[in-house]
Amino acid sequence: MTTNGMPVIGIYASATVLNFDAALVWYEALMGRPADDQPIPGMAQWRNMGTAGLQLWLDEPRAGKGLITIVVPDLAAEKSRLSALGMQLINEAKGHFGAVGQIFDAEGNRINLSEAPKQPK
Repeated sequence: MTTNGMPVIGIYASATVLNFDAALVWYEALMGRPADDQPIPGMAQWRNMGTAGLQLWLDEPRAGKGLITIVVPDLAAEKSRLSALGMQLINEAKGHFGAVGQIFDAEGNRINLSEAPKQPK
């Protein structure tokens, strides 16, 4: 099949913050590991998460306006892991679409955690 579209091999979601140092600590806890690198001042990134990545940016005009969706294999397991870190998953919903919940960082960026619907065995 031939396509004239952009040949995408991955996408990075982004969160923008005012307090980069505090946000970096929070996002490292959320992701369960340190950022892979900080290639420029005011930016950190997590790579090789499937075909996606996450970037954290120091960006005053846009701080707290991010919207990120992360698909996880087991939402209940993530809820337990985050709860142990003092992070609360809210607005949970389950249905034919799977399961979803939200968590917000200290600056208001919304992170949606999503679990695909389970396939019948």
